[in-house]
Amino acid sequence: MTGKNGFDELDILRNAKAPTPDEDARARALASAMAAYDGAEKNSAAAQGSAGALRLTDRTIRFWREMMQKKLVAAPALAGLVALPVVGYVGWQMMDELRLATAPGGAVRDAVVETRAPERQRVEARQAQEEAEAGSRGGDDLLMAQPAPSPEAAPPAVLYRTMRPASRDMQIGGDAMSKHIAIPAAPTGVAPDLYVAQEDRERFERFGTNPVRAALENPVSTFSIDVDTASYAFARRSLKEGFPPPRDSVRVEEFINYFPYDWAGPQDADIPFNTTVTVTPTPWNENTQLMHVAIKGYDVEQAQKPRSNLVFLIDTSGSMNAADKLPLLKNSFRLLVEQLEADDTVSIVTYAGNAGTVLEPTRVADKAAILAALDGLEAGGHTAGEAGIREAYRLAEASFVEGGVNRIMLATDGDFNVGQTSDEALKRLVEDKRAGGVYLSVLGFGRGNLNDAMMQTLAQNGNGVAAYIDTLAEAEKVLVEEASSSLFTIASDVKIQVEFNPARIAEYRLIGYETRALAREDFNNDRVDAGDVGSGHTVTAIYEVTPVGSPAQMIDDLRYGEATQGAGVSNADEYAFVKIRYKAPGEAASRLIETPVTDANAVADFAGAGDDLRFSVAVAAFGQKLRGTDAVADYGYDRIMEIAAAARGADPFGYRAEFLSLVRLASALEGTR
Repeated sequence: MTGKNGFDELDILRNAKAPTPDEDARARALASAMAAYDGAEKNSAAAQGSAGALRLTDRTIRFWREMMQKKLVAAPALAGLVALPVVGYVGWQMMDELRLATAPGGAVRDAVVETRAPERQRVEARQAQEEAEAGSRGGDDLLMAQPAPSPEAAPPAVLYRTMRPASRDMQIGGDAMSKHIAIPAAPTGVAPDLYVAQEDRERFERFGTNPVRAALENPVSTFSIDVDTASYAFARRSLKEGFPPPRDSVRVEEFINYFPYDWAGPQDADIPFNTTVTVTPTPWNENTQLMHVAIKGYDVEQAQKPRSNLVFLIDTSGSMNAADKLPLLKNSFRLLVEQLEADDTVSIVTYAGNAGTVLEPTRVADKAAILAALDGLEAGGHTAGEAGIREAYRLAEASFVEGGVNRIMLATDGDFNVGQTSDEALKRLVEDKRAGGVYLSVLGFGRGNLNDAMMQTLAQNGNGVAAYIDTLAEAEKVLVEEASSSLFTIASDVKIQVEFNPARIAEYRLIGYETRALAREDFNNDRVDAGDVGSGHTVTAIYEVTPVGSPAQMIDDLRYGEATQGAGVSNADEYAFVKIRYKAPGEAASRLIETPVTDANAVADFAGAGDDLRFSVAVAAFGQKLRGTDAVADYGYDRIMEIAAAARGADPFGYRAEFLSLVRLASALEGTR
């Protein structure tokens, strides 16, 4: 800029000398600064929106400056000793503090903001004070005084979502340390705080969806029943966190069987369960029908329940150090202990690095000792799951109850990384042990490291159930409301075989049960393991069937199909023939229940079917939508909502109301995969 006299005013300013302050001005400025500093020291509350921790570069520069002032690196040998811990310290700080969280393509996604806890502020202030004191004592003291990385000192304050938000209790360390990515984002004029995005490392078994089969070529369908519910609970948590569940995590039969239904049950304990078959129109395809097979187990009265010998096998590895893992696990088992009888026994085995017995078999009459042992559990170390399982079986066998419930309750968040770690090796171990009458159930906890494939393998081959506990309410459902069905087995190795009549049914498709399929010859082989039914359990299976002559038929007729059928078909008026094979408790030979399906089982109008049937069909449609099944590709979430809302019926625990909210969430997330 040129002034009125032709001089460049910037040049004037650039060349001008700054006035020299007098001594009085310097003293006043210093006194004012010191007063402000003293006032800030006395004010324990951090200013809103400010970051309490030093940045990584500030900490590192200060650390090196103090060492250089002490001349610690003058000697090469000493410099080498100093370098290694410094690198470790800086590396830890980088993992703990650099939290950038870029979405794919560099876009920043939804932010979830948390306020820094006052306790964390105090921890960081104390840490800074210790570092300053160590610097004043000298170089050796400085190295000794560097604070060890601790979860409490890690200050996650602002979380950013990529695939999903990291838990506010996510810890650094343990056997399942999460990977982190970082993105810069902070309000203008405010020091950026820490950002975290957590990468999922869950393991799910990959499987395809059941295909449509021609009844003339493959008239027989055989599968094991399934009473697990882990898949639904996991999907619920995913949807509530704002992202669709992985398709391989969705097992439709576990969605259907999550809900209690009022199917007609048997009146006599000599008949362990009752079977109800209904044929209805299909809501998502007017040219097909649904064959709905419902099973209800006999409900054992409290006075008839046998004694229980339970072993709590608890994962206490470092990865369990989060609020939705070990703390939730302990509270869940407290609920179960409250349901047990005084003569029942409980043992506790933990595994982390190696296995250890925390509580020898103890009668529930001494409930205080059991609860105290649970309360004392802490997380840390690696995951020696195989050693823990062996120790749990040893205790279960040592206190075995003849004719009673002998069961291991394995609670974990993920992998076994010490000892036998393959699913196949662990499968053989539990198979060998189940023959002796000790069964194993699995409860999964937490996110980021969940090994669902292993849970399914152990539970299926250990004659147990697999459940996922994401909240204390879910723990109450599994371990309190359904304690009888989870613990007291009324029928084992339960298999279902359906033979379709090709004279009436052209094609069929089993909805779900892909991981439970059996060979046709397995049905009559009593050596082949299958699922168990507990006291009061309900099990539902649904087939979508295509009547002969329907335009929905997808498979061409065989050229020589008529010749293979001969002169005619026996029982030509039947849709199908349902057979159920099971073993009574303690028996090696199976028994058989047979049910023909005729026009008497048909309902002309879907709206005329009962609430439970219609609601279960809505759940089946929902599970198929989440899996991306072609059959329901054009069937909207709004239609599923209509069916479920109209069929909600009695809902004392609110499970069906919650389902409606999940359908709304899934609809909002449609197309985000």
